[in-house]
Amino acid sequence: MSAQPLRFRWPRVAAAAAFIPKDERIVLIEDTAEIQIQNENVLRFEARREQNGLPAVTIRDLLKATLRHRPDRIILGEIRGGEAFELLQLLNTGHSGTLSTVHASSASQGISRFTTCVLQSGVEIPYRAIKTNIADSLNIIVQIESRPGVRFVSEVLEINGYAPESDRYYFSEVYLSVTRIPSGS
Repeated sequence: MSAQPLRFRWPRVAAAAAFIPKDERIVLIEDTAEIQIQNENVLRFEARREQNGLPAVTIRDLLKATLRHRPDRIILGEIRGGEAFELLQLLNTGHSGTLSTVHASSASQGISRFTTCVLQSGVEIPYRAIKTNIADSLNIIVQIESRPGVRFVSEVLEINGYAPESDRYYFSEVYLSVTRIPSGS
């Protein structure tokens, strides 16, 4: 999911998670526990800063540890930086059905933001290889917008591929809100 930087993403993530079958194991990873999922088979991981002599545990660390818990689904609260690389690796190893959020103004900008976050990982990968992996790994981007008193899905894009020679993603527009709510209304 891609959204403007507001807290309204969490209820949407929880709503999407409600469609996950109850017998599937979910690993939920967050900086701060905010997402409320009503499922008995949820393993919650929370990042922490270094404190009282205990080392920090980062989102990247938690993503790496996730595979040991045999998840059917992974939910990552928010992509902010280099952890996008680990998430991309998980997606490329068959962990489909993964949910996450990123701050962006549109669905296509969400992909650009995700690409930027992968580049922040410090792992040396060619730019076009990153974009090809993203196109192969991500399927759907849901853009959520907010206006005073109203939150709504404004756009849903399906990623059909990436053409390195033209440096373009190919999308199918699954949904576009026809009722644009003007700012300040």
